[in-house]
Amino acid sequence: MQHFLSGLSFGLLLFLISSGLTITFGMMRLLNLSHGAIYTISAYIGIEFLDTGMPYWVAFVVTVVLVAIAGMALERLLLHRFIDSILAQIVATVGVGLIIGDLILAKYRGLPILPSRPPGMSGATRIFGSYFPKLRIALIIVGVVVALLLWLLLSKTQVGAMVRAAVDDREIARSIGVPVPKLFTGVFGFGAGLAAFAGIWGGAFSGLGPGIADRMLLLAVVIVVLGGLGSLKGAFIASILVGLVNQYGIVFFPQFAQFALYVPVAIFLAFRPQGLFGRIGVS
Repeated sequence: MQHFLSGLSFGLLLFLISSGLTITFGMMRLLNLSHGAIYTISAYIGIEFLDTGMPYWVAFVVTVVLVAIAGMALERLLLHRFIDSILAQIVATVGVGLIIGDLILAKYRGLPILPSRPPGMSGATRIFGSYFPKLRIALIIVGVVVALLLWLLLSKTQVGAMVRAAVDDREIARSIGVPVPKLFTGVFGFGAGLAAFAGIWGGAFSGLGPGIADRMLLLAVVIVVLGGLGSLKGAFIASILVGLVNQYGIVFFPQFAQFALYVPVAIFLAFRPQGLFGRIGVS
């Protein structure tokens, strides 16, 4: 049970990370390979605010808002120019990620850091006869709540309908009055805010240090592709599967943990390249 809950909590942290990438890449076809760097620097920004004496939840909200605004600026000033060029998006966002990584390295010298946990999340609580960290329980709850809210936003609101229309056919959406450029800028900023949300929680979960941005980006890309491009439901299920496979791979095959995770994914995609809930031939 402890291993199951550990895998589930890690999987839902991965969903918090990959949900932003699912929206920007899976739906908008805007590939942001700086997503892992945004996740990482958000945790460091939160640390800086906390070091000034700012209350935890105020620092949390301010960090998410600032990163979302920075994401909108990134999309409007840079990525908007490459909306139809995947290769240009790759080069631009990899460059942004490298710049962010170098800034973090210059400031923190590559030293591992464990950010503060949210108030009341220290220690463990008893579940099914054994003790389990409160932070991991909170991650499970938060991940499920965020998944539900995102589903409601994209499926049951006018904004979600406009996003789906703009994704399906930008020209038709423009002709009926949908402000597609502004909408895409806002959605990209929202995705960056989700990465910041995950970064603050995830930093306290797994710690910060060299390589964490690349690892989280790789896992997020795997989840987006495994779940199916543009499928929030697919990303949610894929996140849980990846979290559980990762946890049990570490437990039973510690020397081959990466092999146990990525080989089954590769085999699955070989037979179902569109992912769990993707569509064949999506452009």
